[in-house]
Amino acid sequence: MILINLLPYREERRKRRKAAFFAGLGLAGLVGAGLVVAGYLLLQFLTTEQQSHNQYIQSEISRLEAQIKDIANLKAEIESLKSRQRAVEDLQTDRNTPVQLLNDLARLAPEGIYLTAIRQDNKLVTISGIAQTNERVSEFLRNVSRNSEWLEKPDLIEVKLANVSTNSREQRRLLDFSMKVSIKAPPRDAATAIAAQKKS
Repeated sequence: MILINLLPYREERRKRRKAAFFAGLGLAGLVGAGLVVAGYLLLQFLTTEQQSHNQYIQSEISRLEAQIKDIANLKAEIESLKSRQRAVEDLQTDRNTPVQLLNDLARLAPEGIYLTAIRQDNKLVTISGIAQTNERVSEFLRNVSRNSEWLEKPDLIEVKLANVSTNSREQRRLLDFSMKVSIKAPPRDAATAIAAQKKS
């Protein structure tokens, strides 16, 4: 028996193709929308992660800045304490300076030199005295220049004749002289040693 299809099969086939096309288009739209949503969610996740990472780094930076500030404060305190220690050592040294100065002058003055006045202005000392001869004054200058531990740079200001009365009321012709010398700055270890001696 032969079957003959009298229905319009071309229109049916066109309808099926059209339905398949729209189904594929809808499926592609759904897949595309899913990809966009997935990409958006992934981007949000990465942004959140990066923000938390940035916040952690910022908190660490703040903590380190606080530590650096503490270290800077400690350094400033250490420098302040060192400067105070140096000031105390300098005061200790300056306290001993007159004793060392007089000791040096007594040791270095040759026979025939009599000191009449000593004036100190900071690190400069003006010495006045009477000498029997010019040679004694020269010897005194040499001794101060070469053998003194505390004095340096002797500078003779003047030498002049002076008549001095003695006990027997006779006039003697002597030399009146004045000179300037500088006080040496003692080395830091010497100052520390002097301070240690005073403490013990």
